[in-house]
Amino acid sequence: MCINIQLYLLMKKLFTIILFFFIGLGWLSAQTGFTLRGESKKVRIPFRIHSNLIVIPLILNNRIPLKFIVDTGVRNAILTEKIYTDMLNVGYSRKYTIRGAGGAFLIDAYLSKGVTLTLPGLEGSGNILFVLENDYIELRNFLGTEVHGMIGYELFSRFIVEINYAKKIITLHDPASFKPKRLYREMPMAVEDTKPFIYTKVTMDNGSTINARMLVDTGASHGIMLEPQSGDSIIISEKTIDAIIGRGLGGAIEGQIGRLESISIGDYEINSPIVTFPYPNSYMDSLFVNATFRNGSLGGELLSRFNIVFDYGNEKMYFKKNSKFKRQFYYNLSGITIKAVGANLEDFEIDEVREHSNAYQVGLRKGDRINAINGLSTENLDLGIVNSILNSKPNKKIRIAILRNGEVQKFSFRLQSPI
Repeated sequence: MCINIQLYLLMKKLFTIILFFFIGLGWLSAQTGFTLRGESKKVRIPFRIHSNLIVIPLILNNRIPLKFIVDTGVRNAILTEKIYTDMLNVGYSRKYTIRGAGGAFLIDAYLSKGVTLTLPGLEGSGNILFVLENDYIELRNFLGTEVHGMIGYELFSRFIVEINYAKKIITLHDPASFKPKRLYREMPMAVEDTKPFIYTKVTMDNGSTINARMLVDTGASHGIMLEPQSGDSIIISEKTIDAIIGRGLGGAIEGQIGRLESISIGDYEINSPIVTFPYPNSYMDSLFVNATFRNGSLGGELLSRFNIVFDYGNEKMYFKKNSKFKRQFYYNLSGITIKAVGANLEDFEIDEVREHSNAYQVGLRKGDRINAINGLSTENLDLGIVNSILNSKPNKKIRIAILRNGEVQKFSFRLQSPI
């Protein structure tokens, strides 16, 4: 399974910038919040998984159906394209233009209050919504599906949230009627700055261990990220590769990819997982100075191996491993990063080719359009299937036809684990 750390870092850097300015201006206020319809004690919502992210349906102001990522890492709902609120004539309390060094333009963002967000079985009125002028991060392109924003603390603070990654069902429980299930293992969780943190035992590849404080981030695609600057006990793995691990508004975000000996979540031990080490200040800029301390984060590539229950009110989590628990960790076996393009996201373009990878050696390059892969026309595929083929297992042969400068060219290479 390929870990899409690029998408994660890009989103988190952008949304942290937005929230920093809005919070600093005192724009966050109380919400009416979500309620269960009728006398229900819980509601089950089917979801889809894209790049290890949970995507659920949502209706904006009872009129426009959208899709949002369920993200424990965000405080308030964020809409990535202003066109939808404009269509509904939603009012904005304020516009803010965030500029970088030298006055270079970064983003326009807006604050809207009193928005209604409806989910299956839920009503949510009086919500705050942060709205971006445009989809600056190309969320839909890198996920290969229509995704319009993120929602987090509004749900987790109101309900006990059960995520069944195996069945792709998220269940929202009324806290007053919730009873922990048998076979789930309980562990303490701290909720600080609206986000959940747990301690995990991390064994580095040199055998040293650290009791790491980790953000549990369902809105992250990667498995494990450790921040070397957060503690002397975090030693970068002996065997790593340098990589562009993301692209922010200020340019490339760089780091190293390696492996840990193991990580333990409660009594569950996972061996040889992939870990990402961002370079110092590559994304942890001055906006994070007052952020809650953490050694790193756990994302969807690891979390999806469990079924998880979040109980923010009692600051507890419940875990149970699922059928994906023993799945091996791989990092980008093809060396290729692909995004979906076109009005219907039906075309696939190579966005990056890792230097020295087999794909690079045979001549594949950024900007190539993929026409077919292993005999399958991309007209019949989606981005998830394309990525699964390109990251299936080491040594698998890949035959790929691409369109370059109006000509179809064919290449073949074998998948290879870089670490």
